[in-house]
Amino acid sequence: MSYAVNFVEVSTEGLESSPVADALAGLRANEARYFTNKYDHVFTVDPASEATDTVEWVHGILKDERDLVISARPLEATQFVVDGTRWAYVFYESGLSINVLYGLAEGSKRAVGFKLSDGMDVPEELAERFKFARQKSTLAGTIRGSFFVIKNEH
Repeated sequence: MSYAVNFVEVSTEGLESSPVADALAGLRANEARYFTNKYDHVFTVDPASEATDTVEWVHGILKDERDLVISARPLEATQFVVDGTRWAYVFYESGLSINVLYGLAEGSKRAVGFKLSDGMDVPEELAERFKFARQKSTLAGTIRGSFFVIKNEH
């Protein structure tokens, strides 16, 4: 069942099994606020079990581009196109959020972003391969993030 993320009244709905559910909900709300303010787009998520195409697309990019396999269980996912860019998000039980920014026009920006919820450790599969920068967020506390550029077609 789809859920429109509310960034005014942050809810852990769909994320309750995460040990950092409050921080992950804040991270999700932070993304919802961004898309509402920048694109007037309602950020809606689905349970990962209902968004398998999105989860598989994101996992396929990780595997193909960097031979990465995420061990955490995906809880929610979303995919949409706004302003010529295909976006996909997967929110994991561990508190990890992965987003794919995939410009549809040839030569446009394409990247994978990782964001870690406040209170979670860097996942083992990312720890040795990425440096994480810190960013403060009213909704999410301290977010640690990293990214890589997508080189292939997906």
